[in-house]
Amino acid sequence: MPRLLVASLFVGILLSRTGLAQIPAERTPIREIPPAGIDLPAAARTHLNKKRVELTRKIAELTRRNSREVLDLLPDVEIFARAAQLAIDEKVLYSEKEFNAADKLLDIGLARAAELMKGTSSWTQQTGLVVRGYRSRIDDTVQPYGLVIGPDVKFDGKPLRCDIWFHGRYEKNLEIQFLNERLSREGEYPLQDGIVLHPFGRFSNAFRFAGEVDVLEALENVKQHYNIDDNRIAVGGFSMGGAACWDFTVHYPSRWFASYPGAGFSETRRFLGMDKKPETLPPEYQQKLWTLYDAETMADNLFDVPTTAYSGEHDGQKLASDVMVEAAAKYGMQLPHVIGPEMKHKLHPDSKKQIAQWLSQLAEKGRNVTPQSLRFTTYSLKYNNCAWMTINGLNEHWAEAFVHADLDAPQEPKSITLKTQNVTDVSVEFPDSTSPFAANAEVAVTIDGQKLPAVKANGSRALQARYRKVADKWTAVKSDSWPEGLVKRHNLQGPVDDALMDSFLFVKPTSNFISSGVGAWVNSEMNRATKNWERQMRGNARTKRDTEITDADIRDNNLILWGCPRSNAVIKKIADQLPIKWTGSELSVGNQKYDPNKQVLIMVYPNPLNPERYIVLNSSLTYREFDYLNNARQTPKLPDWAVVDLSEPADDYLPGKILSADFFNEHWQLKAAK
Repeated sequence: MPRLLVASLFVGILLSRTGLAQIPAERTPIREIPPAGIDLPAAARTHLNKKRVELTRKIAELTRRNSREVLDLLPDVEIFARAAQLAIDEKVLYSEKEFNAADKLLDIGLARAAELMKGTSSWTQQTGLVVRGYRSRIDDTVQPYGLVIGPDVKFDGKPLRCDIWFHGRYEKNLEIQFLNERLSREGEYPLQDGIVLHPFGRFSNAFRFAGEVDVLEALENVKQHYNIDDNRIAVGGFSMGGAACWDFTVHYPSRWFASYPGAGFSETRRFLGMDKKPETLPPEYQQKLWTLYDAETMADNLFDVPTTAYSGEHDGQKLASDVMVEAAAKYGMQLPHVIGPEMKHKLHPDSKKQIAQWLSQLAEKGRNVTPQSLRFTTYSLKYNNCAWMTINGLNEHWAEAFVHADLDAPQEPKSITLKTQNVTDVSVEFPDSTSPFAANAEVAVTIDGQKLPAVKANGSRALQARYRKVADKWTAVKSDSWPEGLVKRHNLQGPVDDALMDSFLFVKPTSNFISSGVGAWVNSEMNRATKNWERQMRGNARTKRDTEITDADIRDNNLILWGCPRSNAVIKKIADQLPIKWTGSELSVGNQKYDPNKQVLIMVYPNPLNPERYIVLNSSLTYREFDYLNNARQTPKLPDWAVVDLSEPADDYLPGKILSADFFNEHWQLKAAK
């Protein structure tokens, strides 16, 4: 994972294209990621294709059987066919050795298909190195993952410890390479009597966006097939994987019994050298969006999960752990930091032993399911839960929000105390299986010094309560209630990129555009988005025409709408229900007028046809080819809406010149002009 500092030659064009300055600059060509592979000899290509076609035929036959048991295991076969197809079609085999690996992987797929034909599946009871797959809800593609199943694991129902290990950056680590590695390398921290999950993460994105969802979906799939102990799941990783581990630690702190990140990065500004070159800083809205993945800003959450960092003494990426040690200290915590003596970008054997022993001791006890105290910070409702506390509403997104929550006693507490900042809606929930309260006990509640009516645990000890701030006063509300009208809430809070973290559908326009320039730009951006989803997120951007969209499509998907109110029937249908006015003759944001013949709208918003889902206008992931060069750059580049001027062409950083961009307020309305 190379550390790429911002080149000064990049500054001018960045500033000019965001409307902040007009400084001329030149750019160097951006290398292609993943890089092109070797040309396969005709005979080799024919050989692989023959096996792939045969495997695909057997997969189709197994699918036609429509057996629940077979369909559940079919992704374990499909991963091999898909990996080979992508490797051949995209030309991403890089050596004769990898050709041989692809050949052997297809043989494994054929052998598994033959087993399923007979009603057997030996790999599901196998220890050692195993690769499996699942079908993603995001784009309906089959994605692989690797397992290292300890030699002492018994498939007798005993709950198993599971560690998730995030791999480092390697620009040639595609499906074939990943599967081959996961069948030939044990990894850094194998378990004798547990399972290590090695997620693919959809290639090289620091396990962000669809890569993040990949980890969660893979883990759920592992749980379906193995008896994983929910209280003994840990996260670890190194290099790019260390960065991912920091993110998963602070985003989901109450899910893990321990965290052990190494190297990588834990924030954006310092890692990219912008602290020393402030002239390279991007627009303010991009800096706010850094908080989505900047673990440093959520270091308070380390309170909720035991964490030990690792760095090589001479590793340039030691900064990641140093930053987190500093950030934790601001909250009064001393973060353990194991340093490998004389090591550069590598794990030290003695350090590994030390960390493994620490993990084993913590695993014996497992995570604290009902902690007496919580400290949880967030900047977005995307990440809103810690153990028994959930944040349902914020006063303002992308500003620090926190809840400090305490029970007055570890067993049979009589009170709950919450201290909040920038929070308007909060829930507490204690299921009967983990509740510390006595049956039918009355529990006092205090929020920000305000005493509220006591709540009562039910006969099975469970307790659930929700509170909303109204006119600066907290009040109890029903657990399933929401304010009238649209409000930002978990998984419906923006920005644009968030819509690509769940099931989505590209919707193509079929009518004439407002202008030929708008049409050319839309088609170019749509084609680019389709290609890059396939190349960078290793998926399939499912696409339909605007005239083909069904009620089921609207119910089940975030709709990525390409076009304008003239060219796209769905945009035309909802245009008068959007907070920004866009017609065939007008594009206006509040009182600001734009030329719809030369300027276009990018936006994310709850779908007026189904407010439980998003619509997005004219964008997919907002980071582009320049940001593929460094994982720390893979952050959202646009907020909830932006007006793009087409007089400057799209490039590898922006879709055009950004004339104006901002977030909607918490009710999905335009913010008041300053």
